[in-house]
Amino acid sequence: KRHIAKAITWRIVGSIDTWIIGYVLMRFFGAESINIEESEIKKKAALAASYIAGLELATKTALYYFHERIWSHIRWITKQEVRHIIKTISWRLVGAIDTILLVFIVYYFVKGSTEGAAKLALSMFSIEIITKMILYYVHERVWFSSNYGVIKLKD
Repeated sequence: KRHIAKAITWRIVGSIDTWIIGYVLMRFFGAESINIEESEIKKKAALAASYIAGLELATKTALYYFHERIWSHIRWITKQEVRHIIKTISWRLVGAIDTILLVFIVYYFVKGSTEGAAKLALSMFSIEIITKMILYYVHERVWFSSNYGVIKLKD
């Protein structure tokens, strides 16, 4: 139950971060298109950001849960700060691959082609690698200080 709670709380934080970054970048890239009104750019940016963040609720919640299950069996990293840093990096790699795939899928459905999707995906990846690693590390440290769902061995 701890892993599920961690997955849900992280997904809320991560999805908000993704939505904000996606919206800002889609507005920026939408501004490069000529003959499109500002209100139309805002609508498409909000739609695309919502699709990406919404799809992440499913994909990343499942991926995060399995990531947590795998890490619960890794015992060879005993220093907690080091463990959290390595775990942060491994999760960011998994998350980045997922985000890149989702950007291509959503970009295709919103714009009708994948032309320009690589630029958006790379931009999102570049920003998220920083924001999400910081947010994830803080999330890990908060959960480490929590006893919620911890099974304590009886003497």
